[in-house]
Formats: sequence, C-alpha cells, structure tokens
Amino acid sequence: MDFALIILLSVLPILVIAAGLNDLTTMTIPNWISLGLMIGFVPTAFALGLPLSTIAVHFGVALGALFIGAGMFALRWLGGGDAKLIAAVCLWLGLSGSATFLLVTAVVGGLFSLGLIMARGTPGLAMLAGPSWMSRLLEPAGDIPYGVAISAGALMAFPTSALVQAFIAG
Repeated sequence: MDFALIILLSVLPILVIAAGLNDLTTMTIPNWISLGLMIGFVPTAFALGLPLSTIAVHFGVALGALFIGAGMFALRWLGGGDAKLIAAVCLWLGLSGSATFLLVTAVVGGLFSLGLIMARGTPGLAMLAGPSWMSRLLEPAGDIPYGVAISAGALMAFPTSALVQAFIAG
C-alpha cells in the first residue's frame, strides 16, 4: 500500500513541475494540469485517511484561492492559468501548507521577476538565447511566466501539508 500512496503523493510534484516548465517555454499553463491536480487530490486524501472535515477545509481554502485568483486575473496581475494552478495547489496544501506556499511563491516570484527584468535589460542577451522560447522570455516587454514561482512554492510547501504529514505518521 505504501507504493500506491507514494504514487498518489507524486501527482502534485509531477504536475506542478510540468506546469512550471510549460509556462516557462510557452507562457501557458494547460487546464489539464489544474484539472489533474483537482482530480488527484480526492483519492489521495481518502487513501491517506484524512477526515471529511479536513478535506472540506482543503476545498474551502482552494475555493477562496480561486476567488482571489479570479480577482487578480481581472486586475491583470496574473494569468488565468496561474489563478487556476494556485487554487489547485491550495486544494492539496489546505490550511496548513497554503500560507507557506503563498509566501514562498511571492518571494520566488519576486526574485525571478527581478532577475528576468535585469536580464531583459542586458543588451544583446536575447540574441544569444538558444531556443525560441528563451528569446521570447527575454523580450523587453514580455510577460513573466509566474507558473515557475508557483511550482517552486508548491514544491517547497508540500512537506508541510496534511497529506504528507498523514503519510509520515502512517
């Protein structure tokens, strides 16, 4: 049974890494990633024996994150894929891990954005870039692929989640 639990717990890291890489290279986060996270949470939570009340709190936190993300999307502070990914990650992290997730995401996002802005200001750097996605990333007025920061925040906060704690305790 432990192997099956490890497979279930691997859903979040695998999908957030895929989201970060996809956002970095295409500036999009496909809906199937957020949907996969939402679907993968339920069997993982039940397999780890989380109480229904805890599962309900996880859904409440995710719903709150989705509403806040939708507001940030409306203000054009982040993309729609970012908002959905944040909500899906909050579903997995619940109350115990979401604060850490959001803090780490904000710090990593700020540092990543600052580094990218500095790189974009370096004359000729875009001409040295290899793949086309890297040239697009270095365009002076380009978007910031915030999925990279969301992925880093999720990976760093995941060990604090009720899911991982239940696995360790079990």
